[in-house]
Amino acid sequence: MSAPATQPVAAWLGEFLLLAALWGASFLFMRLGASEFGPLPTAGLRVLLATVFLWPMLLYQGQWPQLRRHWKPVLLSGVVNSAIPFALYSWAVLHITTGLASILNATVPLFGALVAWAWLGDRINRLRWLGLGIGFVGVALLAWRAPGGAGIQSAAAPWAIAACLGATTCYAVAASFARRYLAGVPPLAAATGSQLGAALGLFVPMLWFWPATMPGLRAWAAIVAIAILCTGIAYILYFRLIAHAGPSRALAVTFLAPVFALVYGAVFLHEDITPWMLGCGLVIVCGTMLSTGLIRAARAPAQAAKRT
Repeated sequence: MSAPATQPVAAWLGEFLLLAALWGASFLFMRLGASEFGPLPTAGLRVLLATVFLWPMLLYQGQWPQLRRHWKPVLLSGVVNSAIPFALYSWAVLHITTGLASILNATVPLFGALVAWAWLGDRINRLRWLGLGIGFVGVALLAWRAPGGAGIQSAAAPWAIAACLGATTCYAVAASFARRYLAGVPPLAAATGSQLGAALGLFVPMLWFWPATMPGLRAWAAIVAIAILCTGIAYILYFRLIAHAGPSRALAVTFLAPVFALVYGAVFLHEDITPWMLGCGLVIVCGTMLSTGLIRAARAPAQAAKRT
């Protein structure tokens, strides 16, 4: 069966840019929320409110039976894909800049390719292996320079970088898990169920670490924004993009989101953007595009055009 035809760029470009802007803003909102709520309450509230937002749409679309049929793997995927990485990032942005965290997040497809190779047996040719090597060199250079000032906020910067890489590894594992155990589950059912699973996993830690002093209005607004805009609506946009533009182009959002995150951090948090961060980020993006086959995919139409 042939894959469905994708729509023209003009039909989905606006949603592509909006999704990149929303996911780039998630690092800003995490920082604003975690600075008063703490990491675990921030992550817990994020997935809890996202579940409340998505649940009525799930019922309206009549996808509750599909979620009930596959509830075990869907809930488990939420713990790996949302609960753990959201908590790790919420802690990390207290110790490194949101821009640095967003650059590290661009390694998600990099780890995704490696996990899919090790777990699902996906083939990796020499070009993709080269991309993996380049990408990991970029991460190593970024981590090596960070203690010297490339986006650090505290002495815990190396651990914060490790937390970000742990989060990206969780995303990669969750992607392969979804390919193996969630095939055929409607996207909205998978998204809603995964947020529910994350909310259940974080509920007790969220209450246990709830701040003694009630956070202010700004922190509450940040939590609501990250839950509704950066999680609920972003999920809907992402699945629409996969359908309209194809999975490879939807994946490219990961590369554009750090641009927005760097701008948000500089404007609203007065964070510095160092040349070292930008250079390493470019190395990571280039390596990731090679490792995921995006550069090869982009060259294919051009080569086909030359043959016509």
